Amino acid sequence: MMKEQKTFYESGNELAAYAAKQINYHVMGYYPITPSTQIAENLDVMKADGEHEIKLVAAEGEHSAAGICYGACAGGGRVFNATSANGLLYALEQFPVQSGTRLPMVMNVACRTVSGPLCIKGDHSDIMYMLNTGWIILFANEPQMVYDFNLIGLKLAEAVSLPVVVAFDGFFTSHQKRKCQVFADDKTVQEYLGQKEADYTVLDFEHPVTIGSYMNEPDVMNNRYQLHLAMEEAAQKLPSLFEEYGALSGRHYKSCAGYRYEDAEIILFLLGSAYHTAREAIDMLRKEGISAGVVTVTSLRPFPKKELARYFKSAKTVVALDRQDSYGAGGGNLSIELKAALQEAENNARILTRIYGLGGKDFFVEDAVALVHDAQNLNAKTFDYFGITPGIEGPKQPEYFKPLTIDEVSPGITICNYNETSHKMEVKGGILKETTAMPKRIAPGHSACPGCGIPVNLNLLLKGIEGNIVMLFHTGCGMIITTGYPKTAFRIPYIHNLFQNGPATLSGVEEAFRERQRRGEYPEGDITFIMVSGDGGMDIGMGSALGTAIRNQHLIIFEYDNGGYMNTGYQLSYSTPMGAKSSTSHLGKYQYGKTFFHKDSPEIMSAAHIPYVATVAESNPMDFIKKAAKAAAYSREFGTAYIRALSACPLNWGDKPNTERSVIAAAVDCCYFPLYEIEQGITSLSYDPEKNGKKIPVVDWLSLMGRTKHLKKEQYSDVVSEIQNEVDRRYKRLKAKAENPLL
Repeated sequence: MMKEQKTFYESGNELAAYAAKQINYHVMGYYPITPSTQIAENLDVMKADGEHEIKLVAAEGEHSAAGICYGACAGGGRVFNATSANGLLYALEQFPVQSGTRLPMVMNVACRTVSGPLCIKGDHSDIMYMLNTGWIILFANEPQMVYDFNLIGLKLAEAVSLPVVVAFDGFFTSHQKRKCQVFADDKTVQEYLGQKEADYTVLDFEHPVTIGSYMNEPDVMNNRYQLHLAMEEAAQKLPSLFEEYGALSGRHYKSCAGYRYEDAEIILFLLGSAYHTAREAIDMLRKEGISAGVVTVTSLRPFPKKELARYFKSAKTVVALDRQDSYGAGGGNLSIELKAALQEAENNARILTRIYGLGGKDFFVEDAVALVHDAQNLNAKTFDYFGITPGIEGPKQPEYFKPLTIDEVSPGITICNYNETSHKMEVKGGILKETTAMPKRIAPGHSACPGCGIPVNLNLLLKGIEGNIVMLFHTGCGMIITTGYPKTAFRIPYIHNLFQNGPATLSGVEEAFRERQRRGEYPEGDITFIMVSGDGGMDIGMGSALGTAIRNQHLIIFEYDNGGYMNTGYQLSYSTPMGAKSSTSHLGKYQYGKTFFHKDSPEIMSAAHIPYVATVAESNPMDFIKKAAKAAAYSREFGTAYIRALSACPLNWGDKPNTERSVIAAAVDCCYFPLYEIEQGITSLSYDPEKNGKKIPVVDWLSLMGRTKHLKKEQYSDVVSEIQNEVDRRYKRLKAKAENPLL
């Protein structure tokens, strides 16, 4: 019996969140990554308004998010996640654990290009990594299917005790709005799914179980065979689930779909949203008298090979379109699986493979028409890329900047000497007006937002560091605004790596330099190595940073702390102030913003006993420059140095670009962001607002920013009091350390 529905005009991401809200999962472990982030953001909005009870747990990275989900499943909960691209790959080793222990859940994947080079647009290079993990994979080619497959997927997951991915095209299906139908009453969804009845949980003390035992053969063999049988069961159950859901919703699905394929001699075979584009092309081609059709699949795992083969009975030529490449195999995974399916069916159709749409490159009706026209050529290549742009022949990439000489970057502004008696680095110079002699290593012309603190902080840092420098940037705003291909803002050697691995990568560069120099393969002299992190990079990248610090690599870790994941649209990070609103910590009747205190990264790094730790702020520029000089000297002579700067983000802080220096100064004066340094384990304050009579209440700083100005209201007085007490406690401990060298 069809149930009452209502019409929404929403995107795939919004509908995934709405389905999750109606299901009312127990737990969602997540980490924001474009283009899937909107799912968590929309759930947080609904949470603030009291529309669901899902516990949203913001992990510090996708690997941990997958672990949170696994643990919640082991606890008997209904569990949800959403991710994309490199986030999926970062968590990849967790996914066979989930399926191998037969714990059902649902994860949405807004498919996106896998780096590198870094690209945030949509293709299928991420989802194909999931094929061998033991997860069921349903692929939605339009927003309506995203909603429907989230409901069908959970029912299937719990029926066969396997986790399910609901995948769809990033920025196409994920962001494009369409008119869709959803069930009018959440109870309809919950009655359709029924109560979850876990076969076993780690919370059952009457029947204690061990989940994830150590196994050898033949047990592993049997485990994998049982997983295979579960996937076979899923293939058998899926048609009946589609039929049951069709009766409930009026929308009927199959594992394969086709358009005008019955008599088609040339068939396009593709996945995702491009299917709808191809349908339009088929109508145009039919008017030309060309017998063409299009076929897609909605189930990647289990792969419907027998059902699929029936769609190609009349085909003489099939153009298999892959939005990813399995390099060296002569096609992507979709075309390889099609070839195997047709071979088993003894179908001798000619198959042409074309790699298309990588990096989110649009697929137009004209493209589909051109591919069919090309397929009419009997001499067409069996494998090729479609839509590539020829490179420019001739001279090498132009040199935008003259290389800086060692003399130019060594003007003698700062001179550092280590005092063996005080065990401190002493700095001479660093006068602000003299720093104009230092050429800019990062040139003007970047694409930062007005008032962005990143260029300000980087230029202050580099003014204090003499000599040759190699820089590495994590993914983040700092990297994106300076390296838009084919140009660069860097006048010095630069390398990029992902959030979670920057310090380790730069460690490799530093070790190669020293070893090559030791072998006489590289000239004498020194280099300062600087890894730049921000936008939450010291959340997901904390493990790599601590590993680098414990090894005491000779480099600087510089963090521009802008208090959020700004490059993905401002989700909360662990350095976001408590009470701050963000796109994953909304204000509402049931929420007041972020619910836990900001992370104290300098104290965490100091626990690794590295030679130098410091905090800096643009409001105190001379202090900043001298600490930069110290950090460089310590990194060259003793090992790892860590500097943290409070970095303004007017767009997401909700203040004005021309006021940022005073906002930063207020953060220092309220002791939220104290200025200090730790040299060889000894703490000293660089600036004491209490002593100078400039200390202000923390709410005075919070009220300067749109993200926290709501805390001035009386209803949040308890939250403000809690924040003030914690800021005061941390500052008192810091002062106690400064007064006692043994602490």
